[in-house]
Amino acid sequence: MAQNINNMGKEIISVSTEFFGRTLSLEINKVGFRTTASVMAKYGDTVVLASVMVSPESIPSMDYFPLSIDYEEKMYASGKISGSRFIKREGKPSDEAVLIGRLIDRPIRPLWPKGYRHEVQGVATVLSMDPDFRPDMVAMIALSSAFMLSGAPFDGPVAGLRVSQKDGKWTAFDKPSEIENSSIDLVVAGTEKGVMMVEAGANEVSESDIVSAIDFALSAMQPAIQLQKELVKKAGTKAKDFQLVGIDEKIVDKVDKWLDGKIGHNIRKPYPERNLLIQELREKMIEEFALEIGEEFDKTQYLEAFDKVIHKDVRNGIVKDGVRPDGRQFDEIRPLSSEVSILPRTHGSSLFTRGLTQALNIVTLAPLSFSQILDTMEKEGTRRYFHHYNAPGYTVGEVKRLGSPGRREIGHGYLAERALLPVLPSEEEFPYAIRSVTEIMSQNGSTSMAATCSSCLALMDAGVPIKAPVSGVAMGLILDGDNPIILTDIADAEDFAGDMDFKVTGTTKGVTALQMDMKVPGLPVEVLKLALEKAKKGRFVILNHMLKTIDKPKDDISPLAPRVESIKINPDKIREIIGKGGETIQKITAETGTIIDIKDDGTVTIASPDNERIMAAKHWIESIVAEPEVGKIYEDVPVVSVLDFGAFVQILPGKDGLVHVSEISDERIAKPSDVLKEGDKVTVKLLAIDDKGRLQLSIKAAKKK
Repeated sequence: MAQNINNMGKEIISVSTEFFGRTLSLEINKVGFRTTASVMAKYGDTVVLASVMVSPESIPSMDYFPLSIDYEEKMYASGKISGSRFIKREGKPSDEAVLIGRLIDRPIRPLWPKGYRHEVQGVATVLSMDPDFRPDMVAMIALSSAFMLSGAPFDGPVAGLRVSQKDGKWTAFDKPSEIENSSIDLVVAGTEKGVMMVEAGANEVSESDIVSAIDFALSAMQPAIQLQKELVKKAGTKAKDFQLVGIDEKIVDKVDKWLDGKIGHNIRKPYPERNLLIQELREKMIEEFALEIGEEFDKTQYLEAFDKVIHKDVRNGIVKDGVRPDGRQFDEIRPLSSEVSILPRTHGSSLFTRGLTQALNIVTLAPLSFSQILDTMEKEGTRRYFHHYNAPGYTVGEVKRLGSPGRREIGHGYLAERALLPVLPSEEEFPYAIRSVTEIMSQNGSTSMAATCSSCLALMDAGVPIKAPVSGVAMGLILDGDNPIILTDIADAEDFAGDMDFKVTGTTKGVTALQMDMKVPGLPVEVLKLALEKAKKGRFVILNHMLKTIDKPKDDISPLAPRVESIKINPDKIREIIGKGGETIQKITAETGTIIDIKDDGTVTIASPDNERIMAAKHWIESIVAEPEVGKIYEDVPVVSVLDFGAFVQILPGKDGLVHVSEISDERIAKPSDVLKEGDKVTVKLLAIDDKGRLQLSIKAAKKK
């Protein structure tokens, strides 16, 4: 049988396996002839192209690994054209695409050797999207495969699963609607060795259930890992030569000797004293070596060596002395303080401080029409609650140009948003769009958890009736051989020197969100279980502090916030409220000074700072949609026309009825025009509605009420 050969004379290679009821296939050499490696991944009707480029030359002058990973949404993949009136092509990635790109990046980045300075780019492009499941995990598998085929020193493969619960069992690749109704939406990425990354939103799920779900995911993803290894073997991929850029060990030894006796217990001080002592040592060291060495002095190498020795000292202090850099115990949380209502003109505000980390949060309420419109490859609709996170350079003591939020800011904001989503009231209970903004004031570790806590406080200050308060804590890990040392409430020094960053949020009932990143290849599930148990204790300490500041949502929203009244009408009546060309709704809003939103299901929300205006608009709308009721008396309604046999009276907008001459008065009336004229206000009683829908009214019967 003839081989399948591409235009470049290469064999098109494909491997496949059964994976959660569908065929997962990986194909190479069909497209992307000029990339370092390209993989076409297919799963169901989803097709993702992973393209990887690795620069042939190293860039030794760089002091970081130049890796970029992007996730490209294509509207055509889901058979859509952008709903924007002006923009019809893809441009700036949506927040959703940024978050997925970050999701794929986090388990892949730690698997490259330190000192690797070749530029590496990975792009996952969704070409076709099966609506029955989200394509992000297929993209992760595709990119991992391409990195494996590149010949670069990537210590993969990696696979990921998005896990949810159905009928009490853990499943993967569920429909988006099923994930929405699940108690948990959990993403786990891992290797053969263990877990690399975890991210979840949960509806107050227990720690034991989360551990069970992670364990399920790690085991269930292994076929996708083995498939990648099969592809690499078939392709005959050869490792490329590379050189690592490292610090000269002679310089490290010199710095280590210089710091001997100056660090250790001498700098185990509370922040910021510790930071100031380290900064003084850094400056003094540079000054002395610059004088000693002269023109050949390489400041960059000595600064890197300094950081390496400091990180080693942090680990030694924890492992050997059982003391953290600032002198805390392993489960001790930094000093806490918080307050609410600190800004006079906002709807809700709070300031949450934990050690040197400080977050100011502001909550703004608005009518539902201010909800964000979603128009992405996967989603369309509205988003009524959103959390925005800002952390300028000055919060870490740096001069940094201001600009649009980066991946970190979007990711931190989303984590804090996800933490509060399970406890928010429904639209029916609280018909408001809610914007929560965290302005980081100072950073020294775990600002996303500070954003979560400050957001919760500000929501309660704004009078948002959340179901339960939420707190969050960041956990760290130092691996001493097979001995894991878990740290509660990590600061920057422990984050930089440690092996894990694990953030957990929740209520007293259970977890609402979590995010875990490993800095070493693979972590056993048992260690995550231990971290979750310790995180629960830490969360409760922080939560108890928060409840001393404000223990429940305020009884009412701020007088500065718009009042919103919600009513439900028959959807068939919507066009009557809107009127011809919007004439009726425009008249109501203009005369009452309100903002009115109408949903397709018949939900009408009326917003205004003035409650009287809301009531006026509400009564107006109710009168439009009201149905005539036999036996009901209608007061002060207008006479619209007077005829020889009676008068027509409008009892409701668009609803006229006849008052026969015999029903005007107990006394005999020769002509209706003798006692009534157009524009008069009268009180009538609805006597009957005939089989043709005509209304029979009576003035004299109304007088006998």
